[in-house]
Amino acid sequence: MKIKNISLAEPYSSIDVYQSKTTVPLPGVMIVPGGSYNQIMERDSERVAITLAAHAFQAFVVRYPVVEHKDYQAAKRALAQAGDYLTTHAAELGLDPERLGILGFSAGGQLAAAYSNQPDTKVKFAGLGYPVIRPLIDQRMGVTTEDVTKLVTPQTPPTFIWGSIKDDLTPYLDHIAPYVQALAANQVPFELHEFSTGGHGLALANYYTGIVNGDRTDEHMARWLPLFLEWLQQLAG
Repeated sequence: MKIKNISLAEPYSSIDVYQSKTTVPLPGVMIVPGGSYNQIMERDSERVAITLAAHAFQAFVVRYPVVEHKDYQAAKRALAQAGDYLTTHAAELGLDPERLGILGFSAGGQLAAAYSNQPDTKVKFAGLGYPVIRPLIDQRMGVTTEDVTKLVTPQTPPTFIWGSIKDDLTPYLDHIAPYVQALAANQVPFELHEFSTGGHGLALANYYTGIVNGDRTDEHMARWLPLFLEWLQQLAG
């Protein structure tokens, strides 16, 4: 595997590329970590990228402005630039641009949803893990965001969403439910898993991410990844 970092035009933004050697173009995933704009969480970034690489994806972690540079609109620009870069350089990255998707966690889930809804988005599917959807915790995060349910159209790509009913940071009724309703209203294909166990910020919810996440694991909620991979296989036909 070749690992490198690509700087983007948006300041304090870049792409971590986890490129597998391959003789055929592979599907790819843009990974957008959470962290409430105060950090880029390791649990959501390199460990997710390496796991997806092990499942024959080209994996890309998008690093957007955080801490003193945090800004929602700047982060959105970073994602758009990342999508443009990956599709423009798809051949050299061993990437099939027609099978490029996005996977976002928490605050990164809101960014992933927003980018997937842009008219010029480059992604063909989206995965949203316990996402922020509405601007209900902007004050806590220190940014001004938007209600991404209002961005959904019939052109929104198929979307996979998961969360936990025990999540008290982005409760189901405040965030996931409104987004799913918008997808359904626009006849966008989606799959939803609201787990009865777990909580917010569990990433893969297994030992691999738990060791950098306060030993937080949940065997049941960890099912989201194999379910996500099965869902992608169904999309591919």
